[in-house]
Amino acid sequence: MVKLTRIYTRTGDAGTTGLVDGSRVAKDAAVVQAMGDVDEANSALGVAIVAVGDDPAAATLLTIQNDLFDVGADLATPPSIEGALRIVPEQVVRLEAAIDRVNDPLSPLTSFVLPGGTGAAASLHLARAIVRRAERSAVTAAQAVAINPHLLAYLNRLSDFLFVLARSMNQKAGGDVLWVPGGQRPIP
Repeated sequence: MVKLTRIYTRTGDAGTTGLVDGSRVAKDAAVVQAMGDVDEANSALGVAIVAVGDDPAAATLLTIQNDLFDVGADLATPPSIEGALRIVPEQVVRLEAAIDRVNDPLSPLTSFVLPGGTGAAASLHLARAIVRRAERSAVTAAQAVAINPHLLAYLNRLSDFLFVLARSMNQKAGGDVLWVPGGQRPIP
């Protein structure tokens, strides 16, 4: 259980932050960048939950927000710590099942989808793009420190889930906004 009685500690004033084992790393270290991008993705999901409103998908997104805290804890815990909170294969499988459940009723894609449509879909597309950045940051961090491969798979599946969920939100409102290649170029 987390209990914070003070929000500021002054321990990061010199440009370092603490990991779960008490070690300190630079705030611009690749793993800290990944943690920040995961935090930003989680915040974007909070906005998407508001946009989704009473749709049952809001409960799934709330579960994912909790999972993203697990991702952050996993990133903040050096691999040498045994018994630490880690992303597990079951979390990836749960996302895959959600992708299949949401994607099954959707019509097949005939074009790339523009990130827009309804407010809910646009919020989900923004969260998807931020999750993709978080995944790239985690891959970069994995070049410097050992990263849980299930964490990488989770982030990869999450962007897929957010994509199909955005499509689902748009389908309820009439369909996706499709890319028209070269459709806006002037005709000579």
